[in-house]
Amino acid sequence: MNGLHVMWVKVGGLWPPNVGGRIRSFNVLREIARRNRVTVLTTHAPGEDPLALAAHLPEQARVISVPHRPVRVGSLRFAAALARSSLGALPVDMARWRIGALSREVKRVIDEEAVDVCVADFLQGALHVPLGGDVPVVHFSHNVEHLLWRRLAETERRPWRRALLELEWRKMRRFEAGVVSRSDMSIAVSGIDRDRLASIAGTERVHVVPTGVDTEFFRPTERAERPSSMVFLGAMDWYPNEDGVREFLAETLPAIRREVPEATLSIVGRAPGEDLRRTAEAAGALVTGEVDDVRPWVEEASVFVVPLRVGGGTRLKIFEAMAMGKAVVSTPVGAEGLPITPGEHYLAAESPREFALAVIALLRDPERRRAMGAAGRRLVEERHAWPMVARRFEALCREAADHASERFRHRVRGHGDGRLPGESRA
Repeated sequence: MNGLHVMWVKVGGLWPPNVGGRIRSFNVLREIARRNRVTVLTTHAPGEDPLALAAHLPEQARVISVPHRPVRVGSLRFAAALARSSLGALPVDMARWRIGALSREVKRVIDEEAVDVCVADFLQGALHVPLGGDVPVVHFSHNVEHLLWRRLAETERRPWRRALLELEWRKMRRFEAGVVSRSDMSIAVSGIDRDRLASIAGTERVHVVPTGVDTEFFRPTERAERPSSMVFLGAMDWYPNEDGVREFLAETLPAIRREVPEATLSIVGRAPGEDLRRTAEAAGALVTGEVDDVRPWVEEASVFVVPLRVGGGTRLKIFEAMAMGKAVVSTPVGAEGLPITPGEHYLAAESPREFALAVIALLRDPERRRAMGAAGRRLVEERHAWPMVARRFEALCREAADHASERFRHRVRGHGDGRLPGESRA
């Protein structure tokens, strides 16, 4: 079977793979690049090495990166951009990722090379690829983006900001529906996301490739747990993580400590703001910032907590914790879309009170923690290792390329004698 030439367009970079989207994209991309020619078109922020990604991919992969500094969600610049966006049709989270240099590089590669299929990674990637053109586009949807924005609006207490967010999520839904309907194929990370995308776009061309995990890197160890310890893992410059942690510090942690006074919480992830650090310190929690290796923090924890109120897609952090044999407590939003069973693979809890009771129960029951961790490890080993996940993704890319090739043949034949360009008469 001949390999494909895959053009992979991902704004916001892919290296280091230290947040959920990067982890998922990098691992799928690396596996595909073992068997196919891949051209990655991406961006790098100030201080990031544009050549670092290529060093971690197979030789036949090529990386083209352009510089770009995005506006951080939650910053004053973002608030100003949100206000300006209210006057236009494009959602602010798309407008801040419009990068002319990247679009020009995409066009150049398509014009100069034979590209079999283009992967538009996230909605932002779709801003820079020609939907409906000769090159088939596979839209890789890590989240149902408009749902994330709708949930942001629902949890926002400031009336003026809530009004802007209400407008934003509706604009995002229109934009997202347009991308899904005009792409040759979309790939969602869960069945529930597939159904949501298919519904808003009125198309059946949405498939599922589940989330994966590196089961060799994340695995159980003999390292002893710290008694009554909890860990939260996630990038703190992603608003849903910060929002969930803040509520946990304010509502859930005090309730846990009323029953388990010695309980501790470590918040592990890059780019925590100074205000969050102060809030955590006042609550008696540890904020690490970015660490070289998250595994020691997960190994030592008795319970892995995912208190998200806002979000979309699926949380890789849960699979990473399960791969390490850890007991997990998560909100329904945190575990949404993952093929895991409450009570067997994790404990589900929605309100701060329910969450506290679930954590307390696990802190007091080491046997149940071990049984839950073992069940989670079995699940990810059997169904969610990255090589098997990437094979499914690759097969869908090939399907999109084959359909486009057949469509091209029919279009050419419809213009005359059925010859392809370059073919001569017998």
